[in-house]
Amino acid sequence: MTFRVCFVCTGNICRSPMAEHVFRARVEEAGLSALVEVDSAGTDGWHEGDPADPRTVHVLEEGGYTSDHTARQFRRDWFDRLDLVIALDTGHQRTLRRLAARPEDAEKIRLLRSYDPAAGDDLDVPDPYYGDMSGFEECLKSVEAACDGLLDAVRDTVNSAAV
Repeated sequence: MTFRVCFVCTGNICRSPMAEHVFRARVEEAGLSALVEVDSAGTDGWHEGDPADPRTVHVLEEGGYTSDHTARQFRRDWFDRLDLVIALDTGHQRTLRRLAARPEDAEKIRLLRSYDPAAGDDLDVPDPYYGDMSGFEECLKSVEAACDGLLDAVRDTVNSAAV
């Protein structure tokens, strides 16, 4: 059985594709590619069909990650096929909870930085879109730190299901 994870930000051109590519690399490095599917989407459809922001592509490639991406909007019916929906900030989390038709859908929603023990109470990944390249670099650092903890959680879930 495949475990499906979807990262969600606003337009699906900065934070969520960054998280998608970083987490996919972590999954591949852990040898879990056959068991874990990684995707991303936006809460809004403004950028649907667009590639990732060039600054996102730049920091991903500089970090050694893949960057191929086409933006999409998250759809309510996706909850049925997803195991975990990862919001990049509390605003996305609220929007996703409004979309969740059932309590079991809402239970699938988590904040990415909740998987980073160093995050403390600041669980939002700041939106780098309106800033300069340094915001994208900081975003990548936050995403990488949280993806390590997320990988541990997903690995535990996948291993438990295999037993």
